[in-house]
Amino acid sequence: MSRSSGPPFFRSTYEFSRLWGQRRRAEEGRSAPVHKLQTLTSFPTSVATQAFQRYFAEFLGTFGLLLIGVGTAELTLNGFAFSERYLAISFAFGIVVMAGAFAFGELSGAHFNPAVTLSMAVAGKMPKADILPYLIAQLLGALLGVELVLAIAQGTSGGLLAAVQSNALTSQGYAGNGAPAGFATSLGSVFLLEVVLTFFFVLVIHRVTRDGNPARALAPIAIGFTLFLTQLVAIPIDNASINPYRSLAPALVAQVWPSAHWAILEVWLFIVAPIVGGLLAAGVDYILTPPKN
Repeated sequence: MSRSSGPPFFRSTYEFSRLWGQRRRAEEGRSAPVHKLQTLTSFPTSVATQAFQRYFAEFLGTFGLLLIGVGTAELTLNGFAFSERYLAISFAFGIVVMAGAFAFGELSGAHFNPAVTLSMAVAGKMPKADILPYLIAQLLGALLGVELVLAIAQGTSGGLLAAVQSNALTSQGYAGNGAPAGFATSLGSVFLLEVVLTFFFVLVIHRVTRDGNPARALAPIAIGFTLFLTQLVAIPIDNASINPYRSLAPALVAQVWPSAHWAILEVWLFIVAPIVGGLLAAGVDYILTPPKN
């Protein structure tokens, strides 16, 4: 027997409850009851919590980038041909950036790179108050990622740790300052390469994430594949930076070995050149963006 067809007391009570519920929902601007899950997730997040989420996302994304990218480069040093390592490293960096952008893009924009952060700041696409926290979070994540790669390498056998030491945790370099013989390209050529490739990479980020782009949901794929392509070009020449912290973190951690001091002497180029490329990308993106009415 339904409540609406029962004794008068139950019918009147049911009608009163139903009408009262409709009136209450109308007053609150709702035409249907709110699902319990919605009430549990509808509380506003504090400004401090939102900021922490952004910074933590940048920390995690940069940590993953260095752990997977540098880890692939280091832990394949023995027993793999250069052609195999070359493609594996390029794919590793591209795929981890793609995954990180899908995972953390809605929280922080998924920069994972100070060249991207400074470019976005100059373009007015992020709050100025977030610049320094982003840079700190990214650096801490990068250092932790490289430290973990080193810790894993120290537990291996077969001469892998010696190989890791010889290339200073896959630091970037150019000819000079005691860099290994594989770095035979001049300072000027490497600087130009890093500026141009970072410019191209960061410009793609600006364009695919812009407001009104119908393919914006697919931006992480475009970003990941663009980084993959830059790695293909630069790895044979200078080990491919495209990211100041990709170079600074290995160079700093590698200072535990006196033979790796060349990395810290040359790291300035791989800080300055990507930042220059990122700033140029912000300027070109401004030129390509139609004025707002």
